[in-house]
Amino acid sequence: MFQNQKQHKPDYWLITIVLAILLFGTIMVYSASSIWAEYKFDDSFYFLKRQLLFAGVGVAAMLIVSNIPYYQWIRQRKWLLVLCLVLLVAVLIPGIGMVRGGARSWIGVGAFSIQPAEFIKLGMILFLSGYLVHHQDKITAFKKGFLPPLLLSLGVFLIIMLQPDLGTGMVFLLTCFLLIFVAGGRWSHFLFLVGFGVIGFLLLIISAPYRVNRILAFLDPWQDPLGTGFQIIQSLYAIGPGGLLGVGWGNSLQKYFYLPEPHNDFIFAIIAEELGFIGGGFVLLLFFLFAWRGILTAIHAPDLYAKLLAVGIVGMIMIQVMINISVVIGLIPVTGITLPFLSYGGSSLTLILCSVGILINISKYRQ
Repeated sequence: MFQNQKQHKPDYWLITIVLAILLFGTIMVYSASSIWAEYKFDDSFYFLKRQLLFAGVGVAAMLIVSNIPYYQWIRQRKWLLVLCLVLLVAVLIPGIGMVRGGARSWIGVGAFSIQPAEFIKLGMILFLSGYLVHHQDKITAFKKGFLPPLLLSLGVFLIIMLQPDLGTGMVFLLTCFLLIFVAGGRWSHFLFLVGFGVIGFLLLIISAPYRVNRILAFLDPWQDPLGTGFQIIQSLYAIGPGGLLGVGWGNSLQKYFYLPEPHNDFIFAIIAEELGFIGGGFVLLLFFLFAWRGILTAIHAPDLYAKLLAVGIVGMIMIQVMINISVVIGLIPVTGITLPFLSYGGSSLTLILCSVGILINISKYRQ
């Protein structure tokens, strides 16, 4: 399948777009975090310096991965998935996993920490793409083709939910469904899955009181403005005054301890406040361009495995973008996931840049 693959130059448009989003994100992380960093660490550059470190490591990893032929991953997909699963289970063990924000999602490594749920997303894309290539002739059959990858995806999703981390779990599950669909999954099977998924989603909400509170806060945040509705109210308070051009870079009021996580999950609210509709639109344009170049890479990929890898990576990133921004502007309940390339963080940023490295390598083999 992968013999005599001819390499071309990488998609420099894709690389430029990714670096542009990353640079813009780093600038906004400083603006959004400087007040909190000064108060907590007596250093307004604390989060900026760490973000520069994360970005540097991520870009280096992206460049290294971009030089590994994409078809090498199909040979290691099983071991990579097993490694990711081991880390994902290990995080649930007291003494190994760290609790943050009510979720046991982190494993401490020295002064830093990693989030295994982030890495399982890429591990599953690599595995599932290879599996679907080798079982393409069976994908239209429910029991032999559709059901096995579905059960595996749901099994991993349930492990993520034990942390619990609904936001990451939803990105993971929707990415898996997208891959199965693109590989040839039948509409009728997905319609069945939708009904099953609605029931399962309702059970997940009912099983945890804080999720019920989030739904109620989404429907009417003013019922509890200082509790469950606080984040979305403060987010909208940030977006509203932004207007067309914003209040100016660095002049956000909501970052003065009003909006929780201003440099993380809700950084888009600070962008809209400081740079207005134009700034928010610029971010959406950059993500649109990224999706466009990624889809072109998938269309012109030399084989099905490369196509599925490209679709999975672009899908994973864009699904996360849509969920994050929808939360920030109040379209869906708070889920707690970062905005790719823009939010402060190590595991998420490194994982996404590694994924982009694979996408860049695929672009070298375009036909």
